[in-house]
Amino acid sequence: MVRTAEVVTPKHPDKICDRISDAILDECLKQDPDTRAAIETMGGHGIITVTGELTTKAYVDVQSIVKDVYGKDIGVQTNIVRQSPEIAKGVDTGGAGDQGIMIGYACNDNEQYVPQEYYLARKLAQYIYEKYPSDGKTQVTMNGNSLKVVASFCCAPKEELEEMCEAFFSQYEMYRIEDLHCNPAGNWFIGGFDADAGLTGRKLAVDNYGPRVPIGGGAFSGKDASKVDRSAAYMARKIAVDILEEETANEVIVQLAYAIGYDKPIQASALVDGNHQFVRSYDLTPKGIIDYLELKKPIFSKTAEWGHMGNNFKWL
Repeated sequence: MVRTAEVVTPKHPDKICDRISDAILDECLKQDPDTRAAIETMGGHGIITVTGELTTKAYVDVQSIVKDVYGKDIGVQTNIVRQSPEIAKGVDTGGAGDQGIMIGYACNDNEQYVPQEYYLARKLAQYIYEKYPSDGKTQVTMNGNSLKVVASFCCAPKEELEEMCEAFFSQYEMYRIEDLHCNPAGNWFIGGFDADAGLTGRKLAVDNYGPRVPIGGGAFSGKDASKVDRSAAYMARKIAVDILEEETANEVIVQLAYAIGYDKPIQASALVDGNHQFVRSYDLTPKGIIDYLELKKPIFSKTAEWGHMGNNFKWL
C-alpha cells in the first residue's frame, strides 16, 4: 500500500500561529490554572492578529508573547473577549466545552506508535531543522521499502538538502530512496510571514497522525482542556496506546464523541485490529481527563512544535 505524510517545522507560518496561541494559553495557565481559552492567531506580511475568547484572572502581554515566539518585531493587533456566557454555563457544571468527535490512534510501526510514513517525515524534518532552523517541510511516500522524499527548507542549498536526506535514510537499511525532490521549485530565501500567511489549526493532519488516520475535526492549539476536541483527543490517544500494549495489537483506533454541556461521552469505542469493543474503566468526563493527564499545567507550547502525538507527552 502506498502511503504519504508530511510534516512542517516550528517556523512554518501555520505552526508559528499554533505556537503563539499555545504560548498565550500557557502564560495564562501559569497564573490561573482555571483559565478558559480559545485563542486564534492569524499572521502574514507584517501583521499578526490574535483573536478569540479568554476568561482568566491572569494578565498576559500578548504583544510580547507574539514577538518572543516569532523572534522579531512585527505588528500585533488583538481582539479578545470573554467566553460566551451561554457556553460557560455548560462548562461550569463540568460539561464538555463543545460537541465533537475525537480520534485516538496507535500502531506498532515504531517506538512512537504512529504511522511509519509520518514517523519518517517528522524524523527527517527534525534532522534537517537542527542545521537549518527555518520555515520548511518534509514529505515521505512509502511503497513497501521504496521511498519518494520531498524536502523544502528556506535558506538551505538544494545540494546539501539532498546529501542530508540521503545521510538520514542511510541509517535505515531496509529503505531505498527511489525519488528525491529537494527545494524542487529552486532554492528560496523568503520564508515565514514574509512569504506566506498562517493560521492556527490549519495543520490538523500534521498535529495528529498524518492522512492515514481519520481526524475528528477540532483543532488543538489555543484551547484549554475544557475543550474536549483537545483534551479528549489526547485521552483517546492514551487509551489507544494502552490497548495496543495490553492486547499486543497491531493497530488501534479509538473514537470518543461528546455533546456540549454533558460530561459523559455519547460514544466511547475502539477498533482493535478491526474488531469492535467498547471503552470502559476510564473516567472520560472533562474533569476526569484533565486530572488524569494533568492538563491544567502550562505544557502546551511544546505540543505545537512537532505534533501532539508520539512525542513523549503524558498521553504518549
